[in-house]
Amino acid sequence: MASRPVIGVTVGDDDRSADFHRIRKDYLRSVEKAGAVPVVLAAVAPEHVPALLERIDGLVFTGGADVDPALYGAAPHPKLGRIARDRDDFEIALLQAAVERDLPCLCICRGHQLLNVALGGTLVQDIPSEVAGGGDHDPAKARAEMSHDVALVAGTRLHAILGGQPQVAVNSFHHQSIRDVAPGLVISARSPHDGVIEGVELPDRRFVLGVQWHPESFWRVDPGFDPLFRALVEASA
Repeated sequence: MASRPVIGVTVGDDDRSADFHRIRKDYLRSVEKAGAVPVVLAAVAPEHVPALLERIDGLVFTGGADVDPALYGAAPHPKLGRIARDRDDFEIALLQAAVERDLPCLCICRGHQLLNVALGGTLVQDIPSEVAGGGDHDPAKARAEMSHDVALVAGTRLHAILGGQPQVAVNSFHHQSIRDVAPGLVISARSPHDGVIEGVELPDRRFVLGVQWHPESFWRVDPGFDPLFRALVEASA
């Protein structure tokens, strides 16, 4: 039997205590269900990134705190949430090195935004106050409850992975989004009611894909968003 690929899954600080890390089990179960072995990666000094990448086959960048706006040359917005600069520095180094090595990456919510910043893009720091007609992208709903549709761009990898549908319903737990798209990234999905970018990808890499929603929340549902995680695992095998 072939060995299962090892997928590194990033983890953030617990917002209730700086002494602990916190991660939703949904990320780990989604990776397991797709046929890989998940390992949790806490923030360490960026100098350790090369050693980490020698031991894993792919990466999931998870949700969490806002990205420090200093990393894309912006002043903090009054609605900026909690930041974790040590996590930002580690994960940006990890993402940049992974892209350089052509290591498969699935970037979720904060990870989707981080991908854009790591490659030279910028962010909207607060959708309700900065996006004209911006909807509520952080409603008080259950993790696996749909909030709105996203329109998929035909011809993109995300469109193909999700079965060639013109749009899909998604959950939503974010107040920031991509503003200026980084060089090389291609938009693969948008929110049709306010234009918020919901998906991006790097077409010149084996598998580097970001989504603004939380596909991991549906691992108990068949098929849910299993195809996204299976595509990551297949690219990592």
